[in-house]
Formats: sequence, structure tokens, C-alpha cells
Amino acid sequence: MYILFLFVLAFGLLIGSFLNVVIHRVPINKSVVFPKSRCPKCQSAIKWYYNVPVLGYLFLGGKCADCKNKIPWRYPLVELLTGIFALLLFPTSLSIHDLANYAYLFSVACIFLCHFVIDIEHHLLPDKINLYFLFITLPYVMLNFQMHYWLIGGLVGIGIPYLVTYIFYKLKGQIGLGGGDIKLYGILGLLLGAEGVLHNLSVSCMLGAIGGLLLLKVRGLGKDTPFAFGPYIIITASVQIFTPNLWKIVNPMTWF
Repeated sequence: MYILFLFVLAFGLLIGSFLNVVIHRVPINKSVVFPKSRCPKCQSAIKWYYNVPVLGYLFLGGKCADCKNKIPWRYPLVELLTGIFALLLFPTSLSIHDLANYAYLFSVACIFLCHFVIDIEHHLLPDKINLYFLFITLPYVMLNFQMHYWLIGGLVGIGIPYLVTYIFYKLKGQIGLGGGDIKLYGILGLLLGAEGVLHNLSVSCMLGAIGGLLLLKVRGLGKDTPFAFGPYIIITASVQIFTPNLWKIVNPMTWF
């Protein structure tokens, strides 16, 4: 089992290294396959042994081997988090059903991590990542839930946020939720059902309001300064999906 866990950890770290490529390239519409990884400052190709997850960063002291430009700390952090996700989600049983479920949940965790970082850095939830999320979620919900559950959930998930954003735009002349947020809600509706996605919408809005006030106080941002809302959706959805028993306790929508 220890050898298996080490293998799963190594697998997660390698996937985390690929996620760093996704996070860097998808928002700027670059291929995640070609060209090979390069230093963004001096454009020198990164040798394969420097690309070893986490260890490469430590060996280089967090700097490019050629120009000594600092490597952002989020690179090893993403790799490490992905490795931890791979371990935490790994099933105790190695049945086909449990392994298939693991593959889906680990994929969702990777999607959430990419969305989280990209939205913080670019205020964007890319359509390509949402499309992949939809691609893996549709067969999952069709196999695991009745049609009315995921169909109504998807319609509520995309319809309510779109309606709220439309009304907000008509009243304020400003866009509330971005298109990526609305699409993400639609996909979450398939997975969480109508009640689950409405709870997510309510709780993430509460968290977003609190986070927005903190940003106003701590960073002195203006009231009209845009901020990333995706992380609040993702934090809420992560508790709902990965720790459903905890969600039953912390969900404020069930307190009244």
C-alpha cells in the first residue's frame, strides 16, 4: 500500500506540473502541448530534469537556471496541492466503480484548482476548461442520477445566475457575474441538482460579499473595482462535492 500511495502521489505531482502549463497558457490562448516549457523572461527552454515537480524548483532555488529570474511560488504549490488531492481522494477499494469515481473526482479537483488560480490572476474562467468540465460531467450525471435531477439542476444553474446578472445590468448598467461564472454554475447544476446549486449561489454570494468588504478594507480597493468571484463558487462547491457530510453541518441554508 505504501508503494501504491507513493505512486499516486507521484502521479498527482506530475499532473500538477501539467496544470501549471494549463494555468499559464489557456488564458492567453496558447497550446498546452507545444512548444516546450520556457522561461517567460529569457525564453530559454527548461531542461527536463528541472521540470521534476517540486524538486526542480527546490534544486534551482526558485530561479531560472539561465537568467536567474524568480519562478513564482505558485508553481510548486500547484504541484504539491495536486499531489495531495490525488492522495486524499484515492479510494480504499480498487473496484472498477471506485476507480472510475476517483478519476472523475480527481479531474474535478484539477479543474477547480485551475479555475481558482486563473480567476485570481486574470479574472477569467476560461471556456475551454468549462467545456472539459461539461464533457466529463454529462456522462457522470447520466450514469449516476435520474434525468430530472441533472436536467432541472442544469437549467436552474445557468438560468438563475443569468437572470440575476441581466437584472443587475439593467438596473446598474454593470455586469455582475461573468460568462464563465454563469457557465460554471450551469455545469455545477448538473452535478449538484437544483437545490444544491441554489445553495451554492447563496453561500458563494455571502462569501463573496465578505471577501469584497475585506478587500476594500485591507487593500483599499474602490467599490467599482472588479474582483474574482470564481474562487468563492469553487470553495463552496468543493465542500459540497468532496466533503458532503461537512456540508450538511456548515451549510447556512439549513440553519433556519
